Amino acid sequence: MTYGIVLTYTVTPRWLALSREQRNAMRAQHLEPVFASYADRVTARFFDAEAFNGRVSDFAVLETEDLGAYYFLIEALRDTPVIAEGYLTFSDVFLGVEDGFHAYEQALTAGADPR
Repeated sequence: MTYGIVLTYTVTPRWLALSREQRNAMRAQHLEPVFASYADRVTARFFDAEAFNGRVSDFAVLETEDLGAYYFLIEALRDTPVIAEGYLTFSDVFLGVEDGFHAYEQALTAGADPR
């Protein structure tokens, strides 16, 4: 099964107080290596939302077939200074199964008990 995850987050005033060069350096030093180390199991796309939403500033759309890899990616992110030192906070997480009803119907058709 392919899982889709929408991970919403907000950058804090502490992050915004950094210069763009400092932000880019922190992103390159701390965040990009984490995503790169899981890229073979978790894909990620990033979106700005602050112009359209007052609750969160950004969100990521992640896809994986390995929820364990997703979980470890989040734990690794939490260990970075970007999160541990309060530059970014996670908000809501939405998880879905891509076309999950198809898998369920196929299991029913095959005579398997999908439970």
